[in-house]
Amino acid sequence: MSDTKPFELKGADGKLIRGDRLDGEGRQILFLSGFLSKRWGNKSRALAQWCGERTWGFCCFDFRGNGDSEGDFKNYTLCNWLEDAWAVVRMLDQGPPLTIVGSSLGGWLAWLVAQETHVVKDLLLIAPAFNMMGERARQVSPERRQAWYHRGWMPYDDDELHRNYPLSWKWVEESEELWKRRQAPPRRVKTTVLHGLQDTVIPPAWSWRFAEQVLSQDPHFPLELVFKIGDHRLSDPQALETFRRLVVGEV
Repeated sequence: MSDTKPFELKGADGKLIRGDRLDGEGRQILFLSGFLSKRWGNKSRALAQWCGERTWGFCCFDFRGNGDSEGDFKNYTLCNWLEDAWAVVRMLDQGPPLTIVGSSLGGWLAWLVAQETHVVKDLLLIAPAFNMMGERARQVSPERRQAWYHRGWMPYDDDELHRNYPLSWKWVEESEELWKRRQAPPRRVKTTVLHGLQDTVIPPAWSWRFAEQVLSQDPHFPLELVFKIGDHRLSDPQALETFRRLVVGEV
């Protein structure tokens, strides 16, 4: 986007996290992309435009080992990407109130960050992939799961997008461990979940199950579920309009 300015942050291993930032007032929005997605897509471009129109701040970045950021994907795990999200949040914590918009795996990372800092004022989670790798390990055949565990590596699946990215078994172990955190009483942060009813990548039942868990711990937790006709990407014009209304606060 022409109005954004690039930035670089050093990760714990010295590799650079690269992103783009738009300064603003009153509010700032951080976008966390999904698994192996780059920082600039339909949702992030729309967010940057809406923020620019309202003089809000905006930020997006690529996780290490992905997109324009440095590093080899095979050397990073879920907790490394959580570290990257934290590094960017710390960069933004002196600015206006922060909203995190997280898509798919980015939605779960957004939730994890918001549970541990008061810097995050509210969340918009789009088809959040809670415990994505733990669930994936349960979905594959027992033979493939055993091979993944013993070899230590496996592509997420065999489609063209994922098959050339060796996925460490540590992603599963870390995913399951982070998922256990849901058993602690949640910190209240206004949270909206948007999920497509035809999503076959991250089933909408995952969001419903998550909401039941949170509300069983805190019946007054500020949580809203929005289910719409659509697939995992939710990038058609109707879905983007729903997305816009949720971002800008229109009824």
